[in-house]
Amino acid sequence: MAMATAKLNSPATSLLAGGRTRRSAPARCTTVIRAAAGSYSDELISTAVEETFSWCLFVAIHRIYHVQTLQEVLKREFGTFSVYCGYVRAYAILTVMLLYLCLLIKSVASPGRGILAIDESNATCGKRLSSIGLDNTEVNRQAYRQLLLTTAGLGEYISGAILFEETLYQSTTDGKKFVDCLKDQNIMPGIKVDKGLVPLPGSNNESWCQGLDGLASRRTVVSIPCGPSALAVKEAAWGLARYAAIAQDNGLVPIVEPEILLDGDHGIEGALEVAEKVWSEVFFYLAENNVLFEGILLKPSMVTPGAEHKEKASPEAIAKYTLTMLRRRVPPAVPGIMFLSGGQSEVEATLNLNAMNQSLNPWHVSFSYARALQNSVLKTWQGRPENVEAAQKALLVRAKANSLAQLGRYTGEGESDDAKKGMFQKGYTY
Repeated sequence: MAMATAKLNSPATSLLAGGRTRRSAPARCTTVIRAAAGSYSDELISTAVEETFSWCLFVAIHRIYHVQTLQEVLKREFGTFSVYCGYVRAYAILTVMLLYLCLLIKSVASPGRGILAIDESNATCGKRLSSIGLDNTEVNRQAYRQLLLTTAGLGEYISGAILFEETLYQSTTDGKKFVDCLKDQNIMPGIKVDKGLVPLPGSNNESWCQGLDGLASRRTVVSIPCGPSALAVKEAAWGLARYAAIAQDNGLVPIVEPEILLDGDHGIEGALEVAEKVWSEVFFYLAENNVLFEGILLKPSMVTPGAEHKEKASPEAIAKYTLTMLRRRVPPAVPGIMFLSGGQSEVEATLNLNAMNQSLNPWHVSFSYARALQNSVLKTWQGRPENVEAAQKALLVRAKANSLAQLGRYTGEGESDDAKKGMFQKGYTY
């Protein structure tokens, strides 16, 4: 979409620059002031609304009282009055969409809260159920998801939940939509939009992610033992960028997720090198596709040694390398970094997140965990109705632990041995 010249700046232009607007003379001009990195304050939102209203009011008044004078100015600037009005309408619509994205992100990236990822495909959910002796049926999947999504008090620690398509349309046994259960606890529902991984021709036995034709979480993977090849990295980055652009154009907040798998015996230095390469490509193509950085969330892997490496890294080392990668590759305009657990144990994922929040970061550094929030829940539930309450308490324990980690206050005291067991599976697929 074309933008107006510098002589007629708009609130939408200011928000695109990641700033807030301030009234200046004359009234139809604005001055851009950079907001704090990754933050959207109430002042920013209210100011943008005020400026948008003032901008549209300016147009209305001049159309009524000063048409001839305004037409002369606009003819010089735009060619015709109707073209100018088209710009104003476009600015107003764009500004409202940007405000909507900002409000969504402000809710999800809120202090002490993170994302519950329950977007496993039916096949993957079946693997989870089979681990406790249950058949992979819709009834059993519905029962498990109901257990998770009806947990009282979950909204204190969880701000968003990524759902699989089937879950989006499911209801509780009482007939209440799962989405409404989330909304009642101020948890933002999301939807997985990719269609899984398929072989990437011409690569080192690598994969690419289907789903751009189906459109908002989209995941793709990079494997270090496979190279990764330049083709696989570029395909992952380009696909994520196109998805993010399409999502934003439709008023959705894209969660950009290039997962670097734990598979391999590489050290943490090798993981850092690959992570920097992948994220530089991702942000290059995000910019190429005009994606608004302030309107996305990232879901990266932590920078860790390969699961088969002979030496484990401490939480402090993982935090150091991960934050180094983020500072080198991720603009501070991005509001939130929601880490995936990727096969770490429940306690490892929480300790590592806590270590990253011991210092100030330009982004909201939090979690978007699946197995690292659900493993203890499944083991407690065992598919038995009488265990539902205990399983929900187990979910709250893990959610609260990661809430504390997001605030940098987690100690690890009182954790069970089961919670410390790793969940890495070689060649794991979703």
